[in-house]
Amino acid sequence: MAIDINIPAVCNCTKLRRAQRHITRLYDTCLAESGAGLRATQFSILGYLKTEGPKTMMELAELMTMDRATIGHNLRPLERDSLVRIAVSETDRRARIVSITDEGLSRLEIGKPGWAKAQAEFERQFGAENAKLMRDMMDDVAGISFSFH
Repeated sequence: MAIDINIPAVCNCTKLRRAQRHITRLYDTCLAESGAGLRATQFSILGYLKTEGPKTMMELAELMTMDRATIGHNLRPLERDSLVRIAVSETDRRARIVSITDEGLSRLEIGKPGWAKAQAEFERQFGAENAKLMRDMMDDVAGISFSFH
């Protein structure tokens, strides 16, 4: 006898992805209003590069929990618009080093008010304490090492 389960109601992946899309829409809208010409993922990439310094594509992919192809797809428009520089590593010719350019730093600054608006709106509606707890929980989730069989 099969057990009838309401998968969308209990699926962790479905719930996380639904919330992620909803929040991304908020940040994308506010960033668009800022005139930076960046989407939330692009803003995050530039933020990581500013904070963490130059990274290999693999290191950046790991920071963002993306695969190499996805990070490459996200970096192409940033490189095209001269917001990041991608260079061959001097120590490992197979690796590509990604760094933020002066133009990337400028766009990050232009986008900050839009990001701050989205951040404030989310915390106003969800609560600052809940938002902090959520970020901590998401860091914990991202740190789980799943074994795939």
